[in-house]
Amino acid sequence: MDYIRIVSIDDPLFKQMHDLMKTVFPPEEVLEFSLWKEPLQDPGIRVFVAVEDGKVVGATEYRYYPELRVAMTDFTIIGREGLGIGPFLVKQRERDLLQVVAESGAPWKGMFAEIYNPYLVEDHSFGGIKPMDPFVRREVLAHIGYRKLDIDYVHPSWQLDGEAVGGLDLCFLSYEEGLDALPGELVQRFLTTYYSVHEDKPQRWYDMVKQLGEREEVRLLPI
Repeated sequence: MDYIRIVSIDDPLFKQMHDLMKTVFPPEEVLEFSLWKEPLQDPGIRVFVAVEDGKVVGATEYRYYPELRVAMTDFTIIGREGLGIGPFLVKQRERDLLQVVAESGAPWKGMFAEIYNPYLVEDHSFGGIKPMDPFVRREVLAHIGYRKLDIDYVHPSWQLDGEAVGGLDLCFLSYEEGLDALPGELVQRFLTTYYSVHEDKPQRWYDMVKQLGEREEVRLLPI
């Protein structure tokens, strides 16, 4: 299996990846095809696909913010059962991220991820791909070490229509021993930076971000 970076919407592998995204994710989580052109050219946004026999069977997107010393996993897709795609993506992503962190010259705190909460929303079929089942994914990510932030989380829709998307938890995988909370100001800065590309954001999101800035810390809880 090969781990290949995508840097252009003209890459045939990107078309395969985007089709896979539309299969497994609800519409509000998928950016329209042409709008990927600039993000893919951004050196700070790292989009990789897992390729088996010329076919995209998995994908992941992530980024690192050296000024905040945190990473963000935008998505991870396992497109087929029985190939070990999940462990492959985790191992390759961590190897690549550790190199990016080393080049930044400072240790990192950890990595954020938005994780579906199937106890809030149960109708995500994820294209019938069993490894993408939200109950399975949640337990796997819990085993890896992710914990959820103690907030009522929403994010702006990737359909760029200003709607609030719920049913997820904002989670964090700590690379610092004994870390049980994050500074509220750090979480506020991260979310403000991450969603700066959205010109139209819902009021619920603004209210959430404002409250985060007023909190000294945000606890990390089991998921």
